[in-house]
Amino acid sequence: QVQLVESGGGLVQAGGSLRLSCAASGRTFGTYAMGWFRQAPGKEREFVAAISWGGSSTYYADSVKGRFTISRDNAKNTVYLQMNSLKPDDTAVYYCAANRLRPGVRPETNYDYWGQGTQVTVSS
Repeated sequence: QVQLVESGGGLVQAGGSLRLSCAASGRTFGTYAMGWFRQAPGKEREFVAAISWGGSSTYYADSVKGRFTISRDNAKNTVYLQMNSLKPDDTAVYYCAANRLRPGVRPETNYDYWGQGTQVTVSS
């Protein structure tokens, strides 16, 4: 069992930056691939970024590539999402999720545990 708690969301102007954190409970955090997803009002939840269990591989949606960076610190049971050059279209609730050994990091159905989400609002 893994519990995930996101933090770091807030209101920022376009062009600004935020860093989201996701703290995980449990001793097996290092065995999970971790992902970030987001859901904007009236839209389906979508993949944003993912990182392999050891941190050597990262994956990004085309819409955030070059602006967002995912990282993890297994000693702290935490995964991060650094978001730069934010745009109003990035406004959404951001969720972190844990994937236990399922192949493929983009489908949300491959994730076993989810956090409660943190709101990110980007003003123009």
